[in-house]
Amino acid sequence: MESCQLGLDAKRGVAVAFSGAGLRVLSILYAVADNSGRANYLRGLIVVFAETSSSDIVTTRLTLDEYRVMEQTSPERHEYRNGEIITMSGGSEAHSAIASNLLIYLGFLLRDTDFRLYNGDLRVWIEEYQCGTYTDLMVVQGSPEFNGERNDEIVNPLLIVEVLSPSTEAYDRGDKFRKYRSLESFCEYLLVSQTEPYIEQYYNQERNSNDRWLWQVHSGLERSIFLHSLNVEVPLTEIYRRINF
Repeated sequence: MESCQLGLDAKRGVAVAFSGAGLRVLSILYAVADNSGRANYLRGLIVVFAETSSSDIVTTRLTLDEYRVMEQTSPERHEYRNGEIITMSGGSEAHSAIASNLLIYLGFLLRDTDFRLYNGDLRVWIEEYQCGTYTDLMVVQGSPEFNGERNDEIVNPLLIVEVLSPSTEAYDRGDKFRKYRSLESFCEYLLVSQTEPYIEQYYNQERNSNDRWLWQVHSGLERSIFLHSLNVEVPLTEIYRRINF
């Protein structure tokens, strides 16, 4: 029996256990770990624990099938980057509240349209980069298009929203945005600050071209943001409702 460490902190461990030659994911295990780093025997499986900081970004490598099996039962979310698995850290209360505000308000505005909203539970599959990732919020026009026969990987987001966090801001602005732009349907991107009323908006006016994105900043609670892809206007007071700066 072999084991593969996925990540844990000083008191709570998580690991993915594999069977021998086939490296088939058997289960995701949680246990109380000591600080010695020694192997623990749990439910007949060997799990190796190591002390880490909860702020660390933990990576390992899995096949795509192994990753998908893991995500079906894992209480945490992970991004798949062409074989590399990235543990996605949890968000703050403000992060969660801002994403919920947007979901509620846009859901009301779009309730009688052909747009569909999804929270951060549904994965986006980016074929060009062999990447499976999660947004804070996304909107699809018409019926969702899935990756093959799956029902948990969307391939046609129209609008994507990311609420910025210190640990992911650089990625959201850089490589993640570049990956999103490879999706043919994707044409609008919001980067939402959680520390001040400040939103950066990117919009692609020419859908047949991927190199002419317009950038606009919306700063201050007195402002509103017009979402071109949805043809609706959203006051920043609604996005930041009950958020204390």
